[in-house]
Amino acid sequence: MTTTLFIGLDGCTFTVLDEMTRDLPGEGVTMPFLASLMAKGVRAKLRSTPNPLTPPAWTSIMTGKGPGEHGVFEFIRAEDHGAEVYWTLYDARDVDAETIWSIASRKDKKIAALNFPLTAPAPEGINGSIVPGFIPAKHLRRNTHPRELFERIKTDVPGFDPKELAWDFDKEKQAMESLSATETAKWVRYHLPREEQWFKVAEYILGSDKPDLMAVMFDGTDKIQHQAWPWLDKDLLPKDPQGHDKEMREVCLEYFRNLDGYIEKLVTMAGPDTQVFFASDHGFTASNFVLRINTFLGEKGYLTWGKNDGSEQAVRREASDFANLDWSKTLAYCQTPSSNGIVIRVAEKPGDAGIKPEEYEAFREKLIADLYTITDPKTGKPVVIDVLKREDWFAGQHMKRAPDLTLVLSDHGFVSIRNFEPVVAHRPAAIGTHHPDGIFMACGPGIAASGMVERRQIVDVAPTLLHSLGLPIPADFEGRPAETFFEAGWLAAHPIKKGARTKAPQKKELKEEMDSGEKQQIIEQLQMLGYME
Repeated sequence: MTTTLFIGLDGCTFTVLDEMTRDLPGEGVTMPFLASLMAKGVRAKLRSTPNPLTPPAWTSIMTGKGPGEHGVFEFIRAEDHGAEVYWTLYDARDVDAETIWSIASRKDKKIAALNFPLTAPAPEGINGSIVPGFIPAKHLRRNTHPRELFERIKTDVPGFDPKELAWDFDKEKQAMESLSATETAKWVRYHLPREEQWFKVAEYILGSDKPDLMAVMFDGTDKIQHQAWPWLDKDLLPKDPQGHDKEMREVCLEYFRNLDGYIEKLVTMAGPDTQVFFASDHGFTASNFVLRINTFLGEKGYLTWGKNDGSEQAVRREASDFANLDWSKTLAYCQTPSSNGIVIRVAEKPGDAGIKPEEYEAFREKLIADLYTITDPKTGKPVVIDVLKREDWFAGQHMKRAPDLTLVLSDHGFVSIRNFEPVVAHRPAAIGTHHPDGIFMACGPGIAASGMVERRQIVDVAPTLLHSLGLPIPADFEGRPAETFFEAGWLAAHPIKKGARTKAPQKKELKEEMDSGEKQQIIEQLQMLGYME
């Protein structure tokens, strides 16, 4: 019997969800089933990781630990070799903390985890099913656990198409090429069958395997909000949308209407004795400007741009999605747009590129002061509203892998690392960007009907799910169960138990890595979603 059903909604925010679950003039209630669950359950805002981004945030949900402990900070990991810097994509082998999938498996619970990022390759010892997200279709079969599950799905799920289930780069590229002001509806429509595929797989595994913990993540919410935010935010939506605005609003409502149907079927299939939880890795809001942070750092003398001497290597670097810098002269730079982070290069020995170790504190304080001087040319207001030091926000065994400084912008947008001017530029129209407050909700037997309660931290999701399963909470978890989510009587009958520390992940090697072309396609996808300019 399924004890716990966990539905992840990537990037979901109450800004949109509250609109979709109430009766709007001319539209009615888009998500009536979810509205009924919310009316008899509990919910809270969920504070994301310091940089509210998919890889570190979902990893924190899966591990109950922050990035400083689990080691994932970004989509892309940089390796600084002094004379050159190299980039590679994060995968499950970079997750240096045990996940709830492994913890529950060790306690003889059967699990199913579908479409979560950084779950390929699946760790050893999983009791149940993992179908990873965020990988190319050709790698889906070999990274599905157990291997025979892929064949079962292929045979038993009507209309199964791995290209829709995984990342179909040809379709993604078509959508990217057609993202004009009049064709963005194609992007939303592309995700309708993708979400249906994930639902069908979840429905099949829930019905056939009956895992104790059934978890599925729908990521269309994030992708659609990036491109279609003006048609989802009530403050940006025209009062009487016509033409393209009307088309976009209608196709967005179709997506959320379908999602409500999937949720209803999964909750109904799980049964009345199942506790149901929802969470998102971050929320969403509108971004109105772009900060070209490396341009600013160049103007201030912190970095030096690489020269294009016409060679093949120089041309390739200039055209790449990463900063083309002179590494022998660069002292501080932003590695990737989605990191919103600045790395300070410290020389390990005389002659190496970077500042001297003893200069670090003074150098960093001057850099912070300079960052706070960046203002919006239209309003004169500060663009950078907070600068987070890594030791304050990323404490843990992997702190030194975090950016030295993480920027929080006034509109919560992502920075640009390209060598363009001006430093601050307003966008032609608002786009969707990540907000640190996501959602956390629950309903079912033993769940309090309390409505909105106090904000929770993203590391609280994992211990809450484990407690729902009747399992002890690992001693080294950073999060704690959301006690106010449960009825007092149920909590008294099911007291929270403290367990032993988690175990080191049993990592599995990939038999076949993604080639450079596939990695570039993922980078292009990140670019399209606004993580790269």
